[in-house]
Amino acid sequence: MTDIAAVFSEQRDTALLLRASTTAERKLKIERLRDALLAHKDDVIAAGWSDFRKPATEVELTEILPVVAEANDALRNLKSWMKPKGVWPSRMMVGTKGYIQYEPKGRCLIVSPWNYPVNLSLGPLISAIAAGNTAIIKPSEMTPAAAAVIGRIVAEVFGPEEVAVIEGDAQTAQALLELPFDHIFFTGSPAIGKVVMAAAAKHLTSVTLELGGKSPTIIDASANIELAAKNILWAKFTNNGQTCIAPDHIYVHADVHDAFVAACQQVLKNVYGDNAQQSEYLARMVNSRHAARVKSLLDDAVSRGAKVLAGGQTDVGDDYIAPTLLGSIPADATIMSEEIFGPLLPIIVYTDIQAVINQINADPKPLALYVWSKNEAVIDQVMRNTSSGGACINHCVVQFLHGNLPFGGVNNSGIGSAHGHFGFKAFSHERGIVRTRIMLAKMFFPPYTNLTRKLIAIFTKTV
Repeated sequence: MTDIAAVFSEQRDTALLLRASTTAERKLKIERLRDALLAHKDDVIAAGWSDFRKPATEVELTEILPVVAEANDALRNLKSWMKPKGVWPSRMMVGTKGYIQYEPKGRCLIVSPWNYPVNLSLGPLISAIAAGNTAIIKPSEMTPAAAAVIGRIVAEVFGPEEVAVIEGDAQTAQALLELPFDHIFFTGSPAIGKVVMAAAAKHLTSVTLELGGKSPTIIDASANIELAAKNILWAKFTNNGQTCIAPDHIYVHADVHDAFVAACQQVLKNVYGDNAQQSEYLARMVNSRHAARVKSLLDDAVSRGAKVLAGGQTDVGDDYIAPTLLGSIPADATIMSEEIFGPLLPIIVYTDIQAVINQINADPKPLALYVWSKNEAVIDQVMRNTSSGGACINHCVVQFLHGNLPFGGVNNSGIGSAHGHFGFKAFSHERGIVRTRIMLAKMFFPPYTNLTRKLIAIFTKTV
């Protein structure tokens, strides 16, 4: 068993040395990490199959490609990110030069989830390395094959005094959270995010919390129904619905509801055939406990009057829940209040877009919001009157892949941002530095005179 305290202590001296690390040194580490991942591509694919029975193409698309893109983005831009940023003096600071110096935060903890274990471990690690930190990664014990591969990849590139992978269960995570890290990057549920934030507060440790929530999708009467059906179902049923930014439920305008449902039914048939359990394109739930949880959501909804519009088959012993469309869902069904995180897609009919906006605003702020419309007035109304971590218009989930945008939640769906420059800044301290050229402040040194007060009065009016 890894001595957590020893590794944490060992990383202290390394973190101090890394404050002086150069752009070239950091870039070399990122290159080596990227290349190690690519060298282990077959192992990552095998781990995806072992943990989820995930299709190889899906592993490449969702686990490997985003990490490579993150690495390459850092390699292209790290010199610019690290460069001190000059700022104009404010009126009070005439005679000085100000600039922002980006400093490593120090020893960082990355607690990654089970749904995309490689992506959501190594992606944040690239940002941590780009910013000049040490890191301990705690991968989820629910995906042991992926955790083992992550450990091998990291060990090929780093010594434990710089980056270590520590496997274990919740007790291990708790032991790590008791340590005074300089930054914690957590990806997971809002409930556990609160636990992480409470633990961090004991040491005044900064946090980035990438959480989740019930991400709504709106389809108005002007939307491209065929394209919406294909895109939304791809976004929803990739990884068998176990995606934090997947569409959780859909509001469909009454005028296009029947056409949308028919289009979705056809897409499901085209992609998964007549028996999705035999499809080579559908992953499984991570384990039987989660399969049983999602099945209970389905059973509860149906028992309260919801209609199964497609799918509905389950086999908990096989970790299987069919891609399922649900309609006529009563408001008191558990599925309407609990994040689904599985292949169930409630479809809700609406006629008044303001009523939909009101419902979205009544719920906790989601990680994502999706709008399908050709009507600019509707799009503007939704964007201006709702809040979410991110959003897409006439697309789903691709905001995660846009390296020049901040990715993160708001309130219940997260704190802070990741990816690209935003990830670099998440793991950096922005140190504000003032350098004096002309000492104008001496006019305000004591002993105070009438002239001092007159100068203060002038500045009060002009600053």
